[in-house]
Amino acid sequence: QVQMVESGGGLVQEGGSLNLSCTAAGYTFSRGCMGWFRQTAGKEREGVATIDSDGSTIYADDVKGRFTIAQDNAKTTLYLQMNDLTPEDTAMYYCAAELSGFLRCAPGVYQPYPGDFDFWGQGTRVTVSS
Repeated sequence: QVQMVESGGGLVQEGGSLNLSCTAAGYTFSRGCMGWFRQTAGKEREGVATIDSDGSTIYADDVKGRFTIAQDNAKTTLYLQMNDLTPEDTAMYYCAAELSGFLRCAPGVYQPYPGDFDFWGQGTRVTVSS
């Protein structure tokens, strides 16, 4: 079982920035697809951004140009840099991983879907005040 742990959430004013991190103890994100999802009360979990093992990325339309998903060089940490935050970004944010290598998050082909990911963190809360 891969234990994934997110950090970096918090309270920020509209227009501010946060950088979320996600690590998996003893594991490197060297294959498969990793992603960030978010969920608010009463709504389904939605994809925010994914990154494939080849480095290609996918973003939800409402975060393009504001959020950046990335990994460190050692591929032990997944990041989500969030800039120009709005109250609509308020949610619980989860990192997720599909580590078998069977899932390829190819831009223009793949649409992020929570059911495709095997491992999840407990979430980190992001609150953006207006």
